[in-house]
Amino acid sequence: MKYYAGIGSRETPEEVMGAMTEIARKLSGKGYTLRSGGAAGADTAFENGAKYKQIFLPWSPFNSRHENGIDYIVPPLNLEMVQEFHPSPDRLKGGALKLMSRNSYQILGPDLDTPVEFVVCWTKDGKASGGTGQACRVAMAYDIPVYNLKNIADRERLLKEVLL
Repeated sequence: MKYYAGIGSRETPEEVMGAMTEIARKLSGKGYTLRSGGAAGADTAFENGAKYKQIFLPWSPFNSRHENGIDYIVPPLNLEMVQEFHPSPDRLKGGALKLMSRNSYQILGPDLDTPVEFVVCWTKDGKASGGTGQACRVAMAYDIPVYNLKNIADRERLLKEVLL
């Protein structure tokens, strides 16, 4: 199977979310399975266009999504990955810790050994920031390409390297 992560800010602009849904449709047509996190905004936009998906929830129910063990999964808490990749892991408690933990699974899969081929995302500053930044840092550590739709150069690379 082929996997990609479709993730991003809850504050992703509407026009970008429309593009994300179309990207997900195109990638589904190429046999890709979406990995995402079920959050409002970018995650939902990708999920709306994806035919095949693995959505890693921090808990169930989350944003009206319920774990079913197939498309919707609540993975075990992974403190090691949070400690390794979050800039301030000691500040995370409760829900925030669960949200950051599930980001590793979006990139590395339910067994943490089946990485995505690439990440498509959007962040406000075009960098590995916010909750999306945690997943991007994991991807970069594993040499997985990250295409941040905030950046024109990344959009052009995505089109040339993946979508065409």
